[in-house]
Amino acid sequence: MNTYLQILLATFSITLCVWIATPLLLVKKNLLKKITLFLVSFSAGSFMGGAFFHLLPEATKNLEADKLFSIVLFSFVLFFLMEKLLHWRHCHKGDCSVHSFGYMNLVGDSIHNFIDGLIIASTFMVDPTIGIVTTFAIAFHEIPQEIGDFGVLVHAGFKKSKALLLNYLVALTVVFGGIIGVFISSRVESIVPLLLPLAAGGFIYIASSDLMPEIRNETNLKKSILSFLFFLLGISMMFTLTFLE
Repeated sequence: MNTYLQILLATFSITLCVWIATPLLLVKKNLLKKITLFLVSFSAGSFMGGAFFHLLPEATKNLEADKLFSIVLFSFVLFFLMEKLLHWRHCHKGDCSVHSFGYMNLVGDSIHNFIDGLIIASTFMVDPTIGIVTTFAIAFHEIPQEIGDFGVLVHAGFKKSKALLLNYLVALTVVFGGIIGVFISSRVESIVPLLLPLAAGGFIYIASSDLMPEIRNETNLKKSILSFLFFLLGISMMFTLTFLE
């Protein structure tokens, strides 16, 4: 099979991971509201684990420490600025139907998916077998994250159907990343290390500034403990996936 076609099929297959969250559309609103806290906790853990176990370690292979941490800090500040602008744009009258961290999640996930597309393209260009293995590894990484992302968007105020649709549109950036990766295959290795800490900084900001405070604000002891366990589950899942790389 043509390598370019393999890249297209591989990246498109990653977008299908979004539909794993489809059964949550059938959950009654009251029940979904009850489990949303745990989905948010799981997503916060997967964001932190993804940043510290996957994105940053990969970036250290090609970036010096001072440059790496500078980009992470720049990204953190950039996401903070973007959230302030989104908050002002959508909530300046004090009535916000969709919280700004929902949009921040979409931005951060777009960058992450785009990077995945670049990585898939670069590995297929080197060796199709490595490309296939990489695609499976990314898919296993995406499935739990997409479920968590769905919970975050619903928690932010999006309707369930819109949350799923937006999640899929964002997932399509992996295909765009794959296409771009083909055209700049000779330069992908120099670009990806710069994008990795950029996405990591966004993930750390979303998790620490928006998601974890939501978990902390839970006053029910049983729910607090359970949500913390889901947070640890998200981290553990990302750590386990390091063995697939």
